[in-house]
Amino acid sequence: MNEVHLKRLSKPLIIIATLIWGSTFFIMKDTLEDVDLLFLLSFRFTLAAAVLSLVFWRRWKYIRLSDWGWGAVIGLLLFSAYTVQNFGLMGTTPGKNAFFTAVYCVIVPFLYWMVDRQSPNRFNILAALLCIGGVGLVSWDGGFSLTFGDLLTLCSGFLYACHIIAVSKASKGRDIFLLTVIQFATTALCCWISTLCFTHGLPLEGLSPQAWWTLLYLAIAATTLALLFQNVGQKYTDPGAAAVLLSLEAPFGVAFSVAFSGESPSPLMYLGFALIFLAVLCSETQFKFLRKHTVK
Repeated sequence: MNEVHLKRLSKPLIIIATLIWGSTFFIMKDTLEDVDLLFLLSFRFTLAAAVLSLVFWRRWKYIRLSDWGWGAVIGLLLFSAYTVQNFGLMGTTPGKNAFFTAVYCVIVPFLYWMVDRQSPNRFNILAALLCIGGVGLVSWDGGFSLTFGDLLTLCSGFLYACHIIAVSKASKGRDIFLLTVIQFATTALCCWISTLCFTHGLPLEGLSPQAWWTLLYLAIAATTLALLFQNVGQKYTDPGAAAVLLSLEAPFGVAFSVAFSGESPSPLMYLGFALIFLAVLCSETQFKFLRKHTVK
């Protein structure tokens, strides 16, 4: 697939990634009760790195030293963000975890301004505010209290923002497929080191067939495919717009919870969905269709 096709598919790929991730929220909460977090992440990223390295083996002859460096950077950021977010999930609700992670929508435009000297326009800021407001309403659980899990999740939101910016910078002029493989391999290595340091042996005993199927789904769909789609999509998408599109993970997560775990949608959730839709519309169109066309 050439550059033109990839550019045309960039935003749909990001949306598909968020749809896949949305399906994992209610799965992850239950899975973490039976499977050690660090082992789960180690398994996910090791399998993902192995699969992609075989799929794109012909590209290895074009690898450059800078690819290894950038791949390691985005891999370390991804390891940090995933680990902190999932530890945060252990101490909060899935809804609040989704909301506090989504602060990257607000952080990304300003972080990109600091890194690349491209100031956000009023539509970037409005889209970010609509987005965080929408995710907040979707995630509202009837009260507000800040736990240690919430604070960890907020930290993961900042790390995800750094990861989004790093992917945008790293992908310029580089093979995004090779970068993704190196990213996965770096994340897997960090996960295995952490697993061996903080757990006693490999927690393989007692895992049910259901747990193994869940691990495979998380490794193949939520890691190999979804993160590859995110990286490819981000290569051809403005970081601020990518951050808003990535926030669709939250409403998709609620939709899957409603469909498969019996969660009941509230009026606030519907309002939140509407605000997130407006945020995407604002980011993608800047509401140009509402402005009067002047006749020359």
